[in-house]
Amino acid sequence: MMKAEFSVESVKHQRKAQKSHSGQRGRDVSTSFKLPAFTRISPELQCKIFQLVHDTSDNPEARRFGNKTLLALALTCKSFTEPALKLLWQDLPGLAPLIKCLPRSLWKQVEQKLEFRRLMTLDDWSIFCKYHHYVRSLRTDVYPIQVGAKIWRAFGCPPFPLPLLPNLTSLTWSSDSSETFLRMRLFVSPKITTLDVIPDTFGPSEHSVLSCIAKLCPSVSHFCCQRIPSPKSEGSSTALQCWPHLTSVQVTDSILSEVAILHLSKLPSLQVLQFKLPPTPMSVDTQKLQQPVFCALQELVIECSSMVLLDAFFKRFFVAPKLLPLEISAGVDTARALPASTSRLSNGYAQGSLEHMELYIIDQPDGCTTPIRTADRITSIRIAAFRPLFAFRNLRRLDFSACDNYVLRWDDAVLLQMAKAWPLLEVLHLNQYDHSSRGVTPSAFIFLLQHCPGLVSLTVIVNWSTIDRCAVSLDAPYRGFAHKTISEVFFGSPRIRHPRRIAAFISAVMPSLESIVTWHPKFGSRKHPDSEKYSTRWKCVQDLIKIFSAVREQGRRMALNAGEGADGNEGLYNHYGIAQFTHEPENGDAAIDGDNGEDREVAEEDGGSEGESEYMSDESSEEE
Repeated sequence: MMKAEFSVESVKHQRKAQKSHSGQRGRDVSTSFKLPAFTRISPELQCKIFQLVHDTSDNPEARRFGNKTLLALALTCKSFTEPALKLLWQDLPGLAPLIKCLPRSLWKQVEQKLEFRRLMTLDDWSIFCKYHHYVRSLRTDVYPIQVGAKIWRAFGCPPFPLPLLPNLTSLTWSSDSSETFLRMRLFVSPKITTLDVIPDTFGPSEHSVLSCIAKLCPSVSHFCCQRIPSPKSEGSSTALQCWPHLTSVQVTDSILSEVAILHLSKLPSLQVLQFKLPPTPMSVDTQKLQQPVFCALQELVIECSSMVLLDAFFKRFFVAPKLLPLEISAGVDTARALPASTSRLSNGYAQGSLEHMELYIIDQPDGCTTPIRTADRITSIRIAAFRPLFAFRNLRRLDFSACDNYVLRWDDAVLLQMAKAWPLLEVLHLNQYDHSSRGVTPSAFIFLLQHCPGLVSLTVIVNWSTIDRCAVSLDAPYRGFAHKTISEVFFGSPRIRHPRRIAAFISAVMPSLESIVTWHPKFGSRKHPDSEKYSTRWKCVQDLIKIFSAVREQGRRMALNAGEGADGNEGLYNHYGIAQFTHEPENGDAAIDGDNGEDREVAEEDGGSEGESEYMSDESSEEE
């Protein structure tokens, strides 16, 4: 299959065989044949057409079809051969396609491994060189076929100077051993601008190879290093200091040295930076504002093992990217240090630039023996800890997530300040799958919606008791206010008794809502004994909201067809097109989804949504 997709030689041999049997009739046809007009189009238009064929190959099946199409174009006429082959070989998913274009007598395939039968001759290398100069990108992490030791020995001694692919500009190299990592040297050249290495191990030999590559490839602008097992490894730090033109650095699971961080901070072209802070705090430079650092940075992703390390970084550097994800390992001081760290962040950050911030408190990494907290204790974080971030007036997205033993304590006053501080907010996710029972009032919730008209996705814990205990009013809530853009909400794990009342309220204030997430399995191990009952009631809420939306649309169409308000009688619809209930029986949602008679339980048994959840106890199980 691969040979047919990439090789022109095999097809040419087939054509020669056909011509030898065609005789005089074939010669007569060939002498009278004329090329169609479309083969004489301009080279620029040819390249655009071929590029469209190449660009549509966005999945394996489409890619195979695209390769066959490019091969067919290459065989159509001589003017098509060069541009078609250039695109056909531009992005190589492993070395197997090149090997399979060599004579069949040279190689064999046993299951998922290629190996040579004999030594390569100059004729074999000549065929190899017909295609190797077209390759611009090579990936060794996507193609399942392995290359045998004899092939590597042959490739290590070519009859021409290395590298094997002279025009390579992008290299993604995955290695499962030190020996495989060393073979990367066969492909490096001064033309490489994108380098992505995925080593299984990173010892002295790998460090030496990467340092050597950094000198051989001075033009690298995009560098990514993944999956370095040792948490103390600084394997890529030395190499990074050799590249003056970096625009993107993503070093995951690998610690950068302070010297490497200082080098990166001075680069005028660096736009994306992802790294892990060293285990010791960076030295504080009181003159940090006198020299511009990270001037072009647009995205900064930091991983660290404690808030102290993060504080030291922002004391040292004044940064201004639009996107700032922070990942912090959970520790005993994390909740207490969060307010001070966000305050430090607002002081060490260009306040007008930040548009998207992510803050994750994760479990400590495997192998850490230091106890974080006892399993039955819960640490609460007040949302007031985010108050220093109110200085970022252009913030459009805030994602905060903490591991299971953290809960947020919501507060009306802080939510009101948040709404005023971030008028451009589009996504607000504060612990999407939170357990907290301390919800804000519906008034504070509506205030947030009113001041953030661009919201599309929101996480908020609401105390539904005031809505839950009152029958549906004939008047639209909050003077008919309706937020038209929000489509997704996460409400935590609220307990309600009357789905109709909650659904009527939510449908009125958020008519475009498509998804409500409550009582999600990701809420963790502290499962409420009646979670199935409340989850069923919230499912009723979602079903009713869909019905109300359909009813509103019916009313709108009726008004358009019959003349809006012509007879002065709006029937079951108010002037906002919201279905109204004139009476609700005592058992509330008794007729919904077979929940017959269940709502006759007294409020004291359910607790409504006024009290604290049964799985929360401030006095015995929370740390402030």
